[in-house]
Amino acid sequence: MRPRFAADYRTLLWVTIAPLLIAVQFARPALVPYLWWVSAYFALACGVIAHNHNHCPTFKGKLQNQIFGNWISIFYGYPTFAWIPTHNLNHHKYVNRAGDATITWRYTNRHNLLVALTYFFVSSYWQSDPIKAFIGKARQQNRSLYRRILVQYTIWGGAHLGLLALSIALHGLKTGLYVYVMTLLIPAFFALWTIMLFNYDQHVHTDPWSKHNHSRSWDGKLLNFLLFNNGLHCAHHENPGTHWSNLPAQHSAIAALIDPALIEHSLFWYWFREYFVAPFVPSLGSKQVGRAPFDAPDGGPVNVTSADVEVGEAGTNAQMVGS
Repeated sequence: MRPRFAADYRTLLWVTIAPLLIAVQFARPALVPYLWWVSAYFALACGVIAHNHNHCPTFKGKLQNQIFGNWISIFYGYPTFAWIPTHNLNHHKYVNRAGDATITWRYTNRHNLLVALTYFFVSSYWQSDPIKAFIGKARQQNRSLYRRILVQYTIWGGAHLGLLALSIALHGLKTGLYVYVMTLLIPAFFALWTIMLFNYDQHVHTDPWSKHNHSRSWDGKLLNFLLFNNGLHCAHHENPGTHWSNLPAQHSAIAALIDPALIEHSLFWYWFREYFVAPFVPSLGSKQVGRAPFDAPDGGPVNVTSADVEVGEAGTNAQMVGS
């Protein structure tokens, strides 16, 4: 299985390390306290890889891409097809404006720790609508796609049930539950929660009506190495089909056109400044750049319906990788 881009040999290495780490902890539960957080990072990386894979398929062959999508679903913690209706077809269409199921300003445009911490639960609830609509349309209009969605749910759920049963069989109920929760369940939740937090921070107080100020980016080299250039978010939105390895060049081409307030260097310093210093020194917190997403004449309450998703046979490679 050769990837389309040489850079994805690192992708393949990462999705090989993820299960090996779990296997080591299943074999030696005493190592769980030392390795579970590493598994959490690789689960997060698998989520980023799923995002990249749905925008730019990793392999040439449809079957290879299907297998890969099913594989990373296990470690990411949810069937990866869900990126298509919620992200590819919805978020990239509306970019934090009314209609985007992942808007950062649903109940408030304030930027604080409470809103950031609870964003996962709010966003997850509203993203369920485009997911259900996508599945419903696939069932009616594209039975092949619908079957692939069912297969992905089956592999994802079956793998977790099987690994839970294996852990209990190896170590007994108490230790088995502990090993499964620490090596798979907590990392998966961490991946889902953190990716949604990234989305929140990449768009809160940005200007979705602007050509280049619609997203916040991080240009730190270590972060972008660990997360496959996911920090270069403005470049990604403006070139969604571009392979992740080419995003640094795309970012360099537009960096001078982006408001400096929307290019950060350190993610951890940003979080510390925004959520722990700014409450006491408000001038250090983010400010709305340009027009707020709800300032447009066509703004208003979000109501994502089945009209916002497409599952026709044409162009399904962009809708479910490997279709």
